[in-house]
Amino acid sequence: MALREQIERTIRRHAMLAGGETVLVAVSGGADSVALLHLLSGLAADWRLRLHVLHVDHQLRAESAADADFVRALGARLGIPVDVATVAVDRRGSLEAAARSARYAALEACATRIGAERIALGHTADDQAETVLMRLVQGAGVRGLSGIPPVRGAIIRPLIELRRSALEPELERAGLAWVEDASNRDPKFLRNRIRHELLPLLSDSYNPEIATALVRLSSLARETVGALDRAAEAELDRLAVWGDRAATLRLEALRALPRPVAAEVLRQAAARLGSRAPLRAWAHRGLKRVFAVPAPRRPFKLGGVTVEVSGALARLATAPPPTLIERAVVVPGRTELPEIGQALEARLVGADAYAIPRESGRVAFDADGLATPLVVRPRRRGDRFVAFGGVERRLKTLLIEAKVPRWERGRVPVVEAGGTIVWIGRLRRGAAARVTARTRRVIELALVPLAQPARPQ
Repeated sequence: MALREQIERTIRRHAMLAGGETVLVAVSGGADSVALLHLLSGLAADWRLRLHVLHVDHQLRAESAADADFVRALGARLGIPVDVATVAVDRRGSLEAAARSARYAALEACATRIGAERIALGHTADDQAETVLMRLVQGAGVRGLSGIPPVRGAIIRPLIELRRSALEPELERAGLAWVEDASNRDPKFLRNRIRHELLPLLSDSYNPEIATALVRLSSLARETVGALDRAAEAELDRLAVWGDRAATLRLEALRALPRPVAAEVLRQAAARLGSRAPLRAWAHRGLKRVFAVPAPRRPFKLGGVTVEVSGALARLATAPPPTLIERAVVVPGRTELPEIGQALEARLVGADAYAIPRESGRVAFDADGLATPLVVRPRRRGDRFVAFGGVERRLKTLLIEAKVPRWERGRVPVVEAGGTIVWIGRLRRGAAARVTARTRRVIELALVPLAQPARPQ
């Protein structure tokens, strides 16, 4: 099959292009990227494509400026505009990773500037085979073995099903040159050792079609990962309760799912909240801890998202929920508590014909037996509380028994009168200032949603 037909088949199979797009083509000057530009330029008229080239100069080799000039000349020959982006690569960590990060950032910036809907990269089936083998050697799971995706967001890889050996003859037939990057043979890079040592060994000694087998493995793994992603997405939509920069899920429901699906539910929840952390082994271990019995007491990070378990719930969030701020209670009146989305209403009423409230968000005290000042605040370390009935309790123990999640305990309104805790909002009333037959005036406190208008005094 002609290369043009093969690349069109790949484009259609993976819905890379619909026709009429502006496509930014990454061209390093190597054979793969030159072939990509050559083949796309041959499709441009029929597919109504507007092509634009970006060459990224990493400034890592003495000949990098010459490579940029080569790409400019190639663009001029093909009638395609060329931009050159010069980037600074951080050399403190992995040079490959830093160069890749700088390159992708430059591509995204250029695509935004010129209005390109797609960014075309020159990865081939050989790159796919090398990636899968490299990840296998490193101990990757099924997601890692899925290899390089043909499409990821705006990025497309039209050569991903073509062998590198087919590209150079095509360039020779077209009379197009390319440049050789000497760093592609440097054995200090793992990928180069995979490409020039391990893959040839496996091909010569074990399986001449090892590259094809690895590409097939990546395709099967990608199908499995796709099915897992879809199942987890449906479960996340069903189970998650979304709040301000946070998602909460019931552990019982998560534990009822197959473990790979449950872990993927958590990963997708973190991703929706902005995490871009790869699901490496450390992340797998962290996600497994979420389902452990007993549950872990310490939170862990997945990218910029904190994963925490408390009681029956798991919470993923980019920031802790705001803690309640201490305030004097206005009596009579309304004290707003915006950090928890509630207001504390206080009203003074006569005791005659007053009915003691039964709902958890409302409580009554003998106004003349209640000390002052009246304050609403968050809990403090060491708080103790004499509950209705005269039994002293640690406030922490009460909150745990009430199954208040750890992240919500600093948001429970604690009302104290004259320094004594008299009400744990919506949970327990204190022993002080009981309403009796001798009570003449009643102070009624009520927690209401912040948007709810105050009751008339």
